[in-house]
Amino acid sequence: NSIPHLQVIRPEPCGVCGSRIRFGKAAVKCRQCQLLLHPKCQEQCPSPCAPRPRHHAWPREGVLADFAPAAPPLVPVLVSQCVAEVERRGLTETGLYRVPGTEPLVREWKRRLLQARGALPALGSVADIHVVCGVLKDFLRGLKEPLVASPLTPLSGATADIADDAACRTALRHLVSKLPPANRDTLAFLMLHLLRVSHSPDCKMDILNLSRVFGPTLVGHGSANPTPLVIMEDTPRQCKVRGCLRCGLCPRCCKHPYPPSLPAQVVAQLLSLPPDFWRGFLETEQENLVPT
Repeated sequence: NSIPHLQVIRPEPCGVCGSRIRFGKAAVKCRQCQLLLHPKCQEQCPSPCAPRPRHHAWPREGVLADFAPAAPPLVPVLVSQCVAEVERRGLTETGLYRVPGTEPLVREWKRRLLQARGALPALGSVADIHVVCGVLKDFLRGLKEPLVASPLTPLSGATADIADDAACRTALRHLVSKLPPANRDTLAFLMLHLLRVSHSPDCKMDILNLSRVFGPTLVGHGSANPTPLVIMEDTPRQCKVRGCLRCGLCPRCCKHPYPPSLPAQVVAQLLSLPPDFWRGFLETEQENLVPT
């Protein structure tokens, strides 16, 4: 649903390839999402249109709600588009999210996405899927507050003393429901994505591996710039992760020599919740998300 060829007055980057469309050159613009692109890039235009963020232009940094769309589910399009690309061609990659992407490319693509003014360039031109993974992790790490901020930051200590797994999960669901709406919806979207990654035999990224990778990214260390002492204190002597990590990994069963850090335990507990719980936050207006 594009507007016929128009002439560019102010140079802007193409929403697909990222190259600047110069003054006086022809361009094509989507009527719905206002994506501007070269006529030759029209066939690579993402479909359907991705929801626009609440602001005309995203800030360089902010809390998650600053990047969320106006209509639910409140998942930033940057997150949904990265996840869609990872699931399209990354579920056969060994070490997905664990293998780092090239840092300059991660920074460059994150910059492009943040400056795209709501119409994000397609990620199909990024040759290395680990770069896309890096962009997603770097975006989440760069938030002013962690995605899983209070009331879930003290989650491990709050639930570790609950002996009954069912009671532990009930308390966990209650804490999740108290998150800000954008954080809650985005967390649900990411949990479902990470569960799909964990079920891919080619990725070789089980719940424990994903929890170690995303613990500091989603939960942080309780401070913006943790000291080595804080990081050491976040690594307990005994693992208290329950549910899916208990059998064969919890030290009470096998004395695992490298117990997960407290942030990793939080993510592991979140991933132990059933998928239907997470889908409940996203089933309304699910069509607004980039399809996976």
